[in-house]
Amino acid sequence: MALAACFLSPTIPSTPNSSIFLPKLTSISSYPPLHLRLSSSTTARSTAALSFRSHRLYPFIVFSSSYADADTDAGGIDNNDNNNYSGGGGGGKDNGDGGSSGDAGDGDEGNAGEQKNKAEALIILAEAGMSLENLPKDFAAAIQAGRIPGAVVERFLELQESSFFRWLMQFGGFKERLLADDLFLAKVAMECGVGIFTKTAAEYERRRENFFKELEIVFADVVMAIIADFMLVYLPAPTVSLRPPLAVSAGKIAKFFHGCPDNAFQVALSGTSYSFLQRIGAIVRNGAKLFAVGTTSSLVGTAVTNALINARKAVDKSSAAEVENVPILSTSVAYGVYMAVSSNLRYQVLAGVIEQRILEPMLHQHKLMLSAICFAVRTGNTFLGSLLWVDYARLIGIQKAHEDKEALA
Repeated sequence: MALAACFLSPTIPSTPNSSIFLPKLTSISSYPPLHLRLSSSTTARSTAALSFRSHRLYPFIVFSSSYADADTDAGGIDNNDNNNYSGGGGGGKDNGDGGSSGDAGDGDEGNAGEQKNKAEALIILAEAGMSLENLPKDFAAAIQAGRIPGAVVERFLELQESSFFRWLMQFGGFKERLLADDLFLAKVAMECGVGIFTKTAAEYERRRENFFKELEIVFADVVMAIIADFMLVYLPAPTVSLRPPLAVSAGKIAKFFHGCPDNAFQVALSGTSYSFLQRIGAIVRNGAKLFAVGTTSSLVGTAVTNALINARKAVDKSSAAEVENVPILSTSVAYGVYMAVSSNLRYQVLAGVIEQRILEPMLHQHKLMLSAICFAVRTGNTFLGSLLWVDYARLIGIQKAHEDKEALA
């Protein structure tokens, strides 16, 4: 009887992968693996949680750098699951995107990857004394679906320690971006803080002695740029997607764009992959949003500028012939196109390639240096964008140099 009790005991030794213990389980080999994990000792659970914590210095170990599939697993997780994420699919379980999902035969392998993510996340929550009921609904649903690895859960718990971040993460868009990049807010501050100075400097570089003669146009350009700066950081920023699956009745186009990443070049989370077509879709979707942002901000900027020009004419009658109103409709549409093409591509590459794939893996342990280099790169990108806008506006004829106006007169 005592011998039988030893074989049927649910307690597992503290060494999780003990090869000596496994042969003794032949009499209960039909038990699902889940029962073995749930009955593991506190020591084994602590060891697993410690292995996740050791990765905090390099948060990108939970991401796959492959464009089409996750063929590497750098976080110390068993590489036997590498092929679980192969195939053309993207967005984890959201594969109803009109042909971008993997083969039907890969369903069991995909489920294995989801179960591994879920197990990691639940272990971290257990160590923190929390459960799914304590989490926001979208975040808890993503964990339940196996779309969130343990390292992302750890970052969430760290952000929750700050009252400011806890409040900010009530907004889904900010939560998705902060979980993917802990420097997201710093980059927003960089972009908006230096935008007004770099754009004004770029305007002066292109106009030189005509800067003050064309001050109204300069003002319109700066106003448009500052309004759009925030969206230029926000929209192309890499994210941890917490969006729930679309309804079955949703159209193929809606499902396709729903499964696209927010940044075309972002590194995919472990257990998730994006097809080449989905990454192209990210550029198209963000381009449409930035066209709307650019057009709207330009309408505001040019309307304010024309109001200032008319006020100047009313005060100074001699300037009535020299100063012309800025064309509102053509300028707004042109700026929307510029944002959708030039700004969209530049900021996609900046956030997804230069920052996430190059700078952050090299400087993940040196946040101050990383912030300084990101500041320099973003400042240069903003200045370049202002130069390109002046040249583009003159090329299509919505703005003219002061010398051209004098020649026409």
